Amino acid sequence: MKQISLFALCIVGAMLMFTTQTNAQLQTPEGSQRAQVMQRVGITNITIDYGRPSVKEREIWGKLVPYGFNNLGFGTSTAAPWRAGANMNSTIEFTHDVKVEGKDIKAGKYGLHIVLREDEGATVIFSKNSNSWGSYFYDEKEDALRVDVQTREVPHTEVLTFLFPEVEADNAVAALRWEKKEIPFKVEVNVQDIVIDGIKSDMRNAAGFTQSNWDKAANYAFNAGELDLALEWVNASISGSFFSKETFSNLSLKSQILAKQGKTAEAMTHVDKAAKLGNASQVYQLGTGLIGLGQKDKALEVLKNNVKNNDGAWPSNYGLARAYSANGDYKNAIKALNTSMGKAPERFKPRLTGAMEKLKKGEDIN
Repeated sequence: MKQISLFALCIVGAMLMFTTQTNAQLQTPEGSQRAQVMQRVGITNITIDYGRPSVKEREIWGKLVPYGFNNLGFGTSTAAPWRAGANMNSTIEFTHDVKVEGKDIKAGKYGLHIVLREDEGATVIFSKNSNSWGSYFYDEKEDALRVDVQTREVPHTEVLTFLFPEVEADNAVAALRWEKKEIPFKVEVNVQDIVIDGIKSDMRNAAGFTQSNWDKAANYAFNAGELDLALEWVNASISGSFFSKETFSNLSLKSQILAKQGKTAEAMTHVDKAAKLGNASQVYQLGTGLIGLGQKDKALEVLKNNVKNNDGAWPSNYGLARAYSANGDYKNAIKALNTSMGKAPERFKPRLTGAMEKLKKGEDIN
Protein backbone atom coordinates (compact mmCIF):
# COMPACT_ATOMS: atom_id res chain seq x y z
CA MET A 1 0.00 0.00 0.00
CA LYS A 2 2.85 2.37 0.91
CA GLN A 3 4.58 1.63 -2.41
CA ILE A 4 1.40 2.45 -4.37
CA SER A 5 0.96 5.70 -2.47
CA LEU A 6 4.54 6.70 -3.16
CA PHE A 7 4.15 5.92 -6.86
CA ALA A 8 0.94 7.96 -7.01
CA LEU A 9 2.64 10.90 -5.38
CA CYS A 10 5.45 10.78 -7.94
CA ILE A 11 2.94 10.78 -10.81
CA VAL A 12 1.06 13.77 -9.35
CA GLY A 13 4.34 15.64 -8.83
CA ALA A 14 5.41 15.03 -12.41
CA MET A 15 2.04 16.21 -13.73
CA LEU A 16 2.27 19.39 -11.68
CA MET A 17 5.76 20.06 -13.02
CA PHE A 18 4.62 19.48 -16.59
CA THR A 19 1.64 21.82 -16.10
CA THR A 20 3.87 24.55 -14.65
CA GLN A 21 6.34 24.26 -17.53
CA THR A 22 3.53 24.27 -20.11
CA ASN A 23 1.96 27.45 -18.69
CA ALA A 24 5.24 29.33 -18.15
CA GLN A 25 5.77 32.28 -20.51
CA LEU A 26 9.16 33.27 -21.85
CA GLN A 27 9.99 36.98 -21.88
CA THR A 28 11.47 38.20 -25.14
CA PRO A 29 11.72 41.74 -26.55
CA GLU A 30 8.74 43.13 -28.44
CA GLY A 31 9.30 44.47 -31.92
CA SER A 32 7.67 47.74 -30.83
CA GLN A 33 8.94 48.37 -27.34
CA ARG A 34 6.45 49.32 -24.63
CA ALA A 35 6.73 52.75 -23.00
CA GLN A 36 4.98 54.83 -20.39
CA VAL A 37 4.86 58.58 -19.79
CA MET A 38 3.30 60.39 -16.84
CA GLN A 39 2.55 64.04 -16.14
CA ARG A 40 1.28 65.37 -12.84
CA VAL A 41 -1.06 68.39 -12.83
CA GLY A 42 -1.64 69.57 -9.27
CA ILE A 43 -1.93 66.20 -7.52
CA THR A 44 -3.51 64.42 -10.50
CA ASN A 45 -1.44 61.91 -12.49
CA ILE A 46 -2.05 61.47 -16.22
CA THR A 47 -0.35 58.25 -17.39
CA ILE A 48 -0.14 56.95 -20.97
CA ASP A 49 1.07 53.39 -21.68
CA TYR A 50 1.72 52.45 -25.33
CA GLY A 51 3.70 50.44 -27.86
CA ARG A 52 6.30 52.34 -29.94
CA PRO A 53 6.53 51.34 -33.61
CA SER A 54 9.12 52.95 -35.91
CA VAL A 55 8.51 54.58 -39.28
CA LYS A 56 11.20 52.48 -41.06
CA GLU A 57 10.73 54.47 -44.30
CA ARG A 58 7.13 53.33 -44.54
CA GLU A 59 4.21 55.48 -45.67
CA ILE A 60 2.32 56.02 -42.42
CA TRP A 61 -0.75 58.22 -42.74
CA GLY A 62 -3.48 56.88 -44.97
CA LYS A 63 -1.48 53.73 -45.64
CA LEU A 64 -0.07 51.92 -42.58
CA VAL A 65 -2.55 53.92 -40.48
CA PRO A 66 -5.66 54.14 -42.68
CA TYR A 67 -8.08 57.03 -42.43
CA GLY A 68 -11.43 56.60 -40.72
CA PHE A 69 -12.87 53.41 -39.20
CA ASN A 70 -11.83 50.15 -40.88
CA ASN A 71 -12.53 46.43 -40.91
CA LEU A 72 -9.17 44.96 -39.90
CA GLY A 73 -10.16 41.43 -40.88
CA PHE A 74 -9.74 40.04 -37.40
CA GLY A 75 -11.55 40.22 -34.08
CA THR A 76 -15.14 41.36 -33.55
CA SER A 77 -14.90 44.97 -34.74
CA THR A 78 -15.96 45.73 -38.31
CA ALA A 79 -15.36 49.47 -37.87
CA ALA A 80 -12.15 49.84 -35.87
CA PRO A 81 -10.17 53.03 -35.15
CA TRP A 82 -6.36 53.07 -34.97
CA ARG A 83 -4.88 51.64 -31.76
CA ALA A 84 -2.66 54.78 -31.28
CA GLY A 85 0.47 52.66 -31.01
CA ALA A 86 1.37 49.00 -31.45
CA ASN A 87 0.27 45.64 -30.02
CA MET A 88 -1.92 45.88 -26.88
CA ASN A 89 -4.28 48.81 -26.29
CA SER A 90 -2.63 52.12 -25.77
CA THR A 91 -4.10 53.26 -22.47
CA ILE A 92 -4.50 56.51 -20.57
CA GLU A 93 -5.22 56.76 -16.86
CA PHE A 94 -6.41 59.70 -14.76
CA THR A 95 -6.21 59.55 -10.96
CA HIS A 96 -9.00 62.15 -10.62
CA ASP A 97 -11.90 63.37 -12.73
CA VAL A 98 -10.67 65.71 -15.50
CA LYS A 99 -11.82 67.46 -18.66
CA VAL A 100 -10.44 66.54 -22.07
CA GLU A 101 -10.93 69.24 -24.68
CA GLY A 102 -13.51 70.75 -22.34
CA LYS A 103 -15.51 67.53 -21.86
CA ASP A 104 -15.83 65.67 -18.55
CA ILE A 105 -14.32 62.23 -18.05
CA LYS A 106 -14.18 60.26 -14.80
CA ALA A 107 -11.03 59.06 -13.05
CA GLY A 108 -9.94 55.67 -14.34
CA LYS A 109 -8.06 53.78 -17.05
CA TYR A 110 -9.19 53.90 -20.67
CA GLY A 111 -8.27 52.33 -23.97
CA LEU A 112 -6.89 55.10 -26.19
CA HIS A 113 -7.81 55.05 -29.88
CA ILE A 114 -7.57 57.60 -32.69
CA VAL A 115 -9.45 58.09 -35.94
CA LEU A 116 -7.51 60.07 -38.55
CA ARG A 117 -9.21 62.13 -41.25
CA GLU A 118 -7.74 63.36 -44.52
CA ASP A 119 -8.63 66.97 -43.64
CA GLU A 120 -5.93 67.09 -40.89
CA GLY A 121 -8.53 66.45 -38.20
CA ALA A 122 -8.72 63.53 -35.80
CA THR A 123 -11.06 62.03 -33.23
CA VAL A 124 -9.52 60.80 -29.99
CA ILE A 125 -11.54 58.00 -28.38
CA PHE A 126 -11.42 56.99 -24.72
CA SER A 127 -12.84 53.47 -24.33
CA LYS A 128 -13.93 51.83 -21.09
CA ASN A 129 -12.26 48.69 -22.46
CA SER A 130 -8.55 49.05 -21.73
CA ASN A 131 -7.52 45.37 -21.85
CA SER A 132 -8.01 44.32 -25.48
CA TRP A 133 -5.40 43.65 -28.14
CA GLY A 134 -5.18 46.74 -30.31
CA SER A 135 -8.49 47.87 -31.81
CA TYR A 136 -9.59 44.46 -33.09
CA PHE A 137 -12.32 44.20 -30.46
CA TYR A 138 -13.27 47.87 -30.33
CA ASP A 139 -16.96 48.52 -29.61
CA GLU A 140 -18.31 52.07 -29.76
CA LYS A 141 -20.82 51.16 -27.03
CA GLU A 142 -17.86 51.09 -24.67
CA ASP A 143 -16.86 54.68 -25.48
CA ALA A 144 -16.48 56.90 -22.42
CA LEU A 145 -15.64 59.99 -24.49
CA ARG A 146 -14.83 61.19 -28.00
CA VAL A 147 -13.16 64.53 -28.75
CA ASP A 148 -12.29 66.12 -32.06
CA VAL A 149 -8.87 67.77 -32.47
CA GLN A 150 -6.70 69.23 -35.21
CA THR A 151 -3.39 67.60 -36.09
CA ARG A 152 -0.17 69.57 -36.55
CA GLU A 153 2.87 69.14 -38.76
CA VAL A 154 6.09 68.64 -36.76
CA PRO A 155 9.70 67.60 -37.51
CA HIS A 156 10.21 63.91 -38.24
CA THR A 157 9.78 61.58 -35.25
CA GLU A 158 11.05 58.10 -36.14
CA VAL A 159 9.70 56.20 -33.10
CA LEU A 160 6.10 56.87 -32.08
CA THR A 161 6.16 59.05 -28.96
CA PHE A 162 3.57 60.32 -26.49
CA LEU A 163 4.64 63.40 -24.57
CA PHE A 164 3.33 66.48 -22.73
CA PRO A 165 4.73 69.45 -24.67
CA GLU A 166 2.69 72.06 -22.77
CA VAL A 167 2.13 72.07 -19.01
CA GLU A 168 0.41 74.71 -16.87
CA ALA A 169 -0.67 74.81 -13.20
CA ASP A 170 -4.11 73.38 -14.02
CA ASN A 171 -3.76 71.73 -17.43
CA ALA A 172 -1.47 69.88 -19.77
CA VAL A 173 -1.47 69.08 -23.48
CA ALA A 174 -0.83 65.42 -24.26
CA ALA A 175 0.34 64.68 -27.78
CA LEU A 176 1.16 61.71 -30.00
CA ARG A 177 4.02 62.40 -32.42
CA TRP A 178 4.97 60.08 -35.25
CA GLU A 179 6.50 60.63 -38.66
CA LYS A 180 5.68 64.33 -39.27
CA LYS A 181 2.32 64.48 -37.54
CA GLU A 182 1.32 65.52 -34.02
CA ILE A 183 -2.10 64.71 -32.54
CA PRO A 184 -2.62 66.83 -29.40
CA PHE A 185 -5.41 66.94 -26.83
CA LYS A 186 -5.76 69.17 -23.77
CA VAL A 187 -6.42 67.76 -20.30
CA GLU A 188 -7.76 70.21 -17.69
CA VAL A 189 -7.74 69.56 -13.94
CA ASN A 190 -9.77 71.35 -11.26
CA VAL A 191 -6.73 71.39 -8.99
CA GLN A 192 -8.15 73.54 -6.21
CA ASP A 193 -11.31 71.49 -5.66
CA ILE A 194 -9.41 68.20 -5.88
CA VAL A 195 -6.81 69.33 -3.33
CA ILE A 196 -9.36 70.74 -0.90
CA ASP A 197 -11.53 67.63 -1.15
CA GLY A 198 -8.42 65.54 -0.54
CA ILE A 199 -7.46 67.60 2.50
CA LYS A 200 -10.95 67.28 3.96
CA SER A 201 -10.72 63.52 3.60
CA ASP A 202 -7.15 63.29 4.92
CA MET A 203 -7.91 65.35 8.01
CA ARG A 204 -10.43 62.72 9.09
CA ASN A 205 -7.69 60.10 9.34
CA ALA A 206 -4.20 60.02 10.86
CA ALA A 207 -3.12 63.25 9.18
CA GLY A 208 -5.67 65.14 11.25
CA PHE A 209 -3.85 64.31 14.49
CA THR A 210 -0.83 66.48 13.63
CA GLN A 211 -0.94 70.22 14.23
CA SER A 212 1.38 71.13 11.36
CA ASN A 213 -1.03 69.51 8.89
CA TRP A 214 -3.78 71.90 10.00
CA ASP A 215 -1.39 74.79 9.39
CA LYS A 216 -0.56 73.46 5.91
CA ALA A 217 -4.24 72.97 5.13
CA ALA A 218 -5.10 76.48 6.30
CA ASN A 219 -2.25 77.96 4.25
CA TYR A 220 -3.47 76.19 1.11
CA ALA A 221 -7.06 77.34 1.64
CA PHE A 222 -5.89 80.91 2.32
CA ASN A 223 -3.81 81.06 -0.86
CA ALA A 224 -6.75 79.54 -2.78
CA GLY A 225 -9.03 82.33 -1.54
CA GLU A 226 -11.15 80.00 0.61
CA LEU A 227 -11.00 82.31 3.64
CA ASP A 228 -13.78 80.79 5.75
CA LEU A 229 -12.28 77.33 5.34
CA ALA A 230 -8.80 78.66 6.07
CA LEU A 231 -10.06 80.26 9.28
CA GLU A 232 -11.78 77.03 10.34
CA TRP A 233 -8.60 75.03 9.80
CA VAL A 234 -6.22 77.51 11.46
CA ASN A 235 -8.55 77.69 14.46
CA ALA A 236 -8.23 73.89 14.77
CA SER A 237 -4.45 74.34 14.91
CA ILE A 238 -4.70 77.02 17.61
CA SER A 239 -7.23 75.48 20.00
CA GLY A 240 -9.78 72.73 20.61
CA SER A 241 -7.72 69.54 20.29
CA PHE A 242 -5.02 67.76 22.29
CA PHE A 243 -2.36 68.86 19.77
CA SER A 244 -3.53 72.48 19.44
CA LYS A 245 -1.40 75.39 20.66
CA GLU A 246 -0.60 78.96 19.73
CA THR A 247 2.50 79.34 17.55
CA PHE A 248 3.97 82.16 15.53
CA SER A 249 2.92 80.41 12.33
CA ASN A 250 -0.76 79.86 13.10
CA LEU A 251 -1.27 83.22 14.81
CA SER A 252 0.35 85.17 11.99
CA LEU A 253 -1.67 83.20 9.43
CA LYS A 254 -4.88 83.90 11.33
CA SER A 255 -4.05 87.61 11.32
CA GLN A 256 -3.67 87.51 7.53
CA ILE A 257 -6.98 85.67 7.10
CA LEU A 258 -8.83 88.13 9.32
CA ALA A 259 -7.25 91.10 7.53
CA LYS A 260 -8.39 89.70 4.17
CA GLN A 261 -11.89 89.35 5.63
CA GLY A 262 -11.85 93.02 6.60
CA LYS A 263 -11.64 92.29 10.35
CA THR A 264 -8.68 94.61 10.87
CA ALA A 265 -8.91 95.21 14.64
CA GLU A 266 -9.18 91.47 15.37
CA ALA A 267 -6.34 90.78 12.96
CA MET A 268 -4.04 93.20 14.82
CA THR A 269 -4.62 91.43 18.13
CA HIS A 270 -3.29 88.25 16.55
CA VAL A 271 -0.34 90.18 15.11
CA ASP A 272 0.58 91.20 18.67
CA LYS A 273 0.34 87.59 19.89
CA ALA A 274 2.40 86.28 16.97
CA ALA A 275 5.12 88.93 17.40
CA LYS A 276 5.79 87.71 20.95
CA LEU A 277 6.48 84.17 19.70
CA GLY A 278 8.58 84.85 16.59
CA ASN A 279 12.31 85.12 16.08
CA ALA A 280 13.92 88.13 14.38
CA SER A 281 13.42 86.81 10.86
CA GLN A 282 9.85 85.72 11.47
CA VAL A 283 8.83 89.07 12.94
CA TYR A 284 10.60 90.80 10.06
CA GLN A 285 8.29 88.90 7.69
CA LEU A 286 5.28 89.73 9.85
CA GLY A 287 6.08 93.44 9.93
CA THR A 288 6.88 93.79 6.24
CA GLY A 289 3.67 91.91 5.52
CA LEU A 290 1.80 94.62 7.43
CA ILE A 291 3.43 97.22 5.18
CA GLY A 292 2.01 95.36 2.21
CA LEU A 293 -1.45 95.45 3.84
CA GLY A 294 -1.19 99.22 4.27
CA GLN A 295 -0.86 98.92 8.09
CA LYS A 296 2.20 101.19 8.19
CA ASP A 297 1.84 102.44 11.79
CA LYS A 298 1.35 98.90 13.11
CA ALA A 299 4.32 97.74 11.07
CA LEU A 300 6.51 100.43 12.65
CA GLU A 301 5.36 99.40 16.13
CA VAL A 302 6.02 95.70 15.50
CA LEU A 303 9.41 96.26 13.87
CA LYS A 304 10.62 98.64 16.58
CA ASN A 305 9.85 95.94 19.14
CA ASN A 306 11.68 93.41 16.96
CA VAL A 307 14.89 95.45 17.26
CA LYS A 308 14.40 95.78 21.02
CA ASN A 309 13.59 92.11 21.62
CA ASN A 310 16.32 90.65 19.40
CA ASP A 311 19.29 92.74 20.48
CA GLY A 312 19.56 94.56 17.20
CA ALA A 313 19.86 91.48 14.92
CA TRP A 314 20.45 92.65 11.36
CA PRO A 315 17.10 91.47 9.89
CA SER A 316 15.26 93.40 12.61
CA ASN A 317 17.11 96.64 11.79
CA TYR A 318 16.52 96.13 8.07
CA GLY A 319 12.82 95.64 8.79
CA LEU A 320 12.78 98.81 10.87
CA ALA A 321 14.41 100.69 7.98
CA ARG A 322 11.61 99.49 5.72
CA ALA A 323 8.97 100.55 8.24
CA TYR A 324 10.44 104.05 8.55
CA SER A 325 10.70 104.25 4.76
CA ALA A 326 7.04 103.23 4.35
CA ASN A 327 6.10 106.12 6.66
CA GLY A 328 8.26 108.61 4.73
CA ASP A 329 10.88 108.98 7.50
CA TYR A 330 13.99 108.49 5.36
CA LYS A 331 16.37 109.97 7.97
CA ASN A 332 15.60 107.27 10.53
CA ALA A 333 15.38 104.68 7.75
CA ILE A 334 19.01 105.45 6.77
CA LYS A 335 20.09 105.23 10.42
CA ALA A 336 18.44 101.81 10.89
CA LEU A 337 19.84 100.54 7.59
CA ASN A 338 23.38 101.60 8.55
CA THR A 339 23.06 99.55 11.73
CA SER A 340 21.80 96.58 9.70
CA MET A 341 24.68 96.85 7.21
CA GLY A 342 27.21 96.74 10.03
CA LYS A 343 25.87 93.37 11.23
CA ALA A 344 24.66 91.66 8.04
CA PRO A 345 26.59 88.75 6.42
CA GLU A 346 28.58 89.71 3.32
CA ARG A 347 26.19 87.95 0.92
CA PHE A 348 23.39 90.38 1.90
CA LYS A 349 25.49 93.58 1.60
CA PRO A 350 24.74 94.23 -2.11
CA ARG A 351 21.00 94.13 -1.40
CA LEU A 352 21.34 96.54 1.54
CA THR A 353 23.66 98.84 -0.43
CA GLY A 354 21.04 99.08 -3.18
CA ALA A 355 18.40 99.97 -0.59
CA MET A 356 20.67 102.66 0.88
CA GLU A 357 21.14 104.30 -2.53
CA LYS A 358 17.37 104.52 -2.94
CA LEU A 359 16.86 106.02 0.52
CA LYS A 360 19.48 108.68 -0.14
CA LYS A 361 17.51 109.67 -3.24
CA GLY A 362 14.34 109.92 -1.17
CA GLU A 363 12.84 106.74 -2.64
CA ASP A 364 10.82 104.15 -0.71
CA ILE A 365 12.59 100.80 -0.40
CA ASN A 366 9.37 98.74 -0.13
